[in-house]
Amino acid sequence: MSTSPVTENVFDPRIFARGVPHEALRRLREHDPVSWQEEHEVGIWPAGPGYWAVTRYDDVRHVLRSPADFSSSLGATQIRDPAPADLPFIRRMILNMDPPEQVRLRTLVTGAFTRRRLERFAGTVRERAAALLDAVLADRRCDLPRDVTDDLPLQNLADLLGVPAADRALLLEWTNRVIGYQDPEHGTVLTDADGNPVNPRSPAALQDMFDYAEHLAEAKRRDPADDVLTALVEAEVDGEKLTDAELKMFFFLLVVAGNDTVRSALPGGVLALVEHPAEYARLRADPALLPGAIEEMLRWHPPVLTFRRTATRDVELGGRRIAAGDKVVVYHVSAHFDERRFADPFRFDLARSPNDHVAFGQGPHLCLGAMFARMQLRAFFTEFLARLPQVELDGEPRRLTSNFINGITRLPLRW
Repeated sequence: MSTSPVTENVFDPRIFARGVPHEALRRLREHDPVSWQEEHEVGIWPAGPGYWAVTRYDDVRHVLRSPADFSSSLGATQIRDPAPADLPFIRRMILNMDPPEQVRLRTLVTGAFTRRRLERFAGTVRERAAALLDAVLADRRCDLPRDVTDDLPLQNLADLLGVPAADRALLLEWTNRVIGYQDPEHGTVLTDADGNPVNPRSPAALQDMFDYAEHLAEAKRRDPADDVLTALVEAEVDGEKLTDAELKMFFFLLVVAGNDTVRSALPGGVLALVEHPAEYARLRADPALLPGAIEEMLRWHPPVLTFRRTATRDVELGGRRIAAGDKVVVYHVSAHFDERRFADPFRFDLARSPNDHVAFGQGPHLCLGAMFARMQLRAFFTEFLARLPQVELDGEPRRLTSNFINGITRLPLRW
């Protein structure tokens, strides 16, 4: 593999636990926008073959919008390669499909995410946010993720899916297993009989989730309700319905992506406000700024740091020759600070316009749940601004050890 003109490690998940490596990403954008990254051993996780890191906005957007050249299916969408035996299973998820199969499946499920169904939850989401904030108000301090924001999207998602209240803790357990596996405090690593780590997205690691999804889907067939899982069970286009395997994989996607993106965005947005007190005070004085403020929070702290594709053919990108089969990883968190796209990108500006971030993706895999995520952010910050005085840090935040999710696991606040 050719040597990059700039040597920067933006692979190691432990680097992101210390904070987004903005200076390293800036140097890559400037001098080596499509750079080769060594995929070294991390803890018990073995080394991989390496990949191309794509750091400029236009290149990120191009990769996400070009599935014919950059496949979601060939090697799935995580940096770490799945075991060859697991790949056919992982490809059943829409996230790991390419058109036309991905378009067929997306057409089948789009009707489950109607504006009417989502807006039916708006009042409950806002009441839940208010209750969680009221519960900590008199204490004059809290750890925001533990006390407030971990629970909010979890309960909202359970309502949306139609998961019984008694089972809702399972959603958090499964999310932590899949998302937090690289974090020593946040996840649990499963090992096989030889002591090798088991990919958390493999069938072996998720059998209990799929068994639960099967039982819940059967319950929805017997007793349908106005929730997303019932809608998925009943979804039909031209006489075609979701297979049992596709339904289980949608449940997996919604449980993990539907929970953890909002779970990461909420404390990320609060931290951005606390670190920019003048903008925070501006928003408190003029709540009408909130819609644009939420978009700036998503630009500043995208819930997803990276996504992987695989080159389908030899192709040139950012002046680099990429070979068929090479891994190509787009860095949303770098694209959002690209000076070529965003004027003064390191200025947190609640009225920034335009603000065409890629926090919810681009192209065929544009996030199905983006409307529901924005609704939850709007509800939370409406209540946060109304119920708490201006807050400040009460200790050091702790970030998730991950090169995929931009998580915050502790955010001590006082007021």
